[in-house]
Amino acid sequence: MNTPSSPKAATLHDVARAAGVSLVTASRALGNPGIVSEKTRARVQQAVEATGYIPNLLAGGLKSKRSRMVAGVVPALAVSQFLPTVQALTAALAEQGYQLLLGQTFYDVRREEEVLNAMISRQPDGIVMMGLVQSARARERLAKSGIPVVETWDFSDRPLDMVIGFSHLKVGSALAGYFLSKGIERVGMATGNDHRARQRREGFLAAWGRDVPTVTVPSPGSLELGRQALGQLLAQQSDLQAVVCSSDMLAHGILVEAQARGLRVPTDLAVSGFGNADFAAHLLPALTTVHVDGAEIGRQAAALILQRCHGQHPEPSAFDIGFELIERASTAPR
Repeated sequence: MNTPSSPKAATLHDVARAAGVSLVTASRALGNPGIVSEKTRARVQQAVEATGYIPNLLAGGLKSKRSRMVAGVVPALAVSQFLPTVQALTAALAEQGYQLLLGQTFYDVRREEEVLNAMISRQPDGIVMMGLVQSARARERLAKSGIPVVETWDFSDRPLDMVIGFSHLKVGSALAGYFLSKGIERVGMATGNDHRARQRREGFLAAWGRDVPTVTVPSPGSLELGRQALGQLLAQQSDLQAVVCSSDMLAHGILVEAQARGLRVPTDLAVSGFGNADFAAHLLPALTTVHVDGAEIGRQAAALILQRCHGQHPEPSAFDIGFELIERASTAPR
C-alpha cells in the first residue's frame, strides 16, 4: 500500500524564486533587513507567506555566532507601566531582524534565577531586565556569560553591565515634597512589596521626616488590594488627608473605596499613584501620578544591545532618564 509522502518544506531558494530576487538578496531581507530596501523586503515577505517558508534560525546562528534573539525579563506582563517599554523594544529590534523572547519573574528572586538560567542557556544576543537583577547568583552567572545586559526601570552607579532608568528614592522624595507643599500633614501609604516600591517609600519617609501609616500588599497591586488597603489605612488613622500609592492600579482601588465610603477626592482625601497607566488620566477624578517615558527606555535599550552586537562599547553605561510628577484632579489644590 502506498503511503502519502510528507509535503516538502519550502526552502530559501523557493522564496527567492517567488520574489524574483537573488538568493543572497532573499537571505539579506530575512536576516539583515536594515540593508535591503523596503520594497524588496515586502516582496520577500510576500514570497515567504506564499511558500510557507520557515527560516532555520539555528543554522543561521551557527554561521554568524548570533541567535538574533534578545531576551526580555519582566516582573509581570499584567503591570501596564512596562508595556510601552516592551512594545518599543520589540519594534526597534524587529527593524534590525531581531526577535524578543519574554520571561516573567512574578517578583520572585528564585523565579528570576530560573528564568535567567533558561535564557542564558539559549545564548541570546542580549538580555533586557525590567529592574535591576536581584539575585546575587544570577548576577554572577550573567557576568561570566559575556551576554550584554541592560537593566531598566531602576538605576545604579555600578550596574551589572548597562542601565537605563531613574532613582526611585528621588521619586519618593519628590512625592513627599509635593504633599508637604500642599500643607498636608496626615498621609498614609499603600505600597507593593517589591524592591522598587520599597525604595520609593524609603525616599518618601526620608523627605517627610517621620513614619506614616502604611499598608504593604503583594506586588503587583490590584484594584481589589487598593480597596482593602484604604480600609486598613483608615483603621490605623481615620483622619488621613492623603494616600500615596506605589502604582496606579492600587490608587484606582483607593479611589473606588473612597467613593464607596462617601469620601470626596481630593476634598476629603487626596490620592496619588505611580506609572501613569493609560487609564490614569481618564479616572474620575483623574489621577495624579509619576510619569516615566517607558517607550524611550525600550528604544534606548534596543540601541545599546544592537551596538554591542556590532562590537561597539557604548559610553557611558548608565543613563538616567528621569521622571515627571503629573498633577491631576485627585490632588487638586485644596
